[in-house]
Amino acid sequence: MAYTAKLLARGRYKAAQKLGEEAVEAVIEAARHDNAALIGESADLLYHLLVLWAACGIVPADVAAELAHREGTSGLDEKRNRKK
Repeated sequence: MAYTAKLLARGRYKAAQKLGEEAVEAVIEAARHDNAALIGESADLLYHLLVLWAACGIVPADVAAELAHREGTSGLDEKRNRKK
């Protein structure tokens, strides 16, 4: 079984956990100023984000639509207007 299929079979919790691990690794490489390693960790991070989306039934178009909805809104205004 392929790695992606194994991750998806383990569910959204495991996919989220792997995304978190990859995010931490990317942060570490950025802090170390190791751009080559950061590139590799960024690829892993994006891959695991896509797997998490798939596990949750989200497609990239959903995220693109959210970004388009936010266009022209400052980050501070966007945060202030989020539902709590």
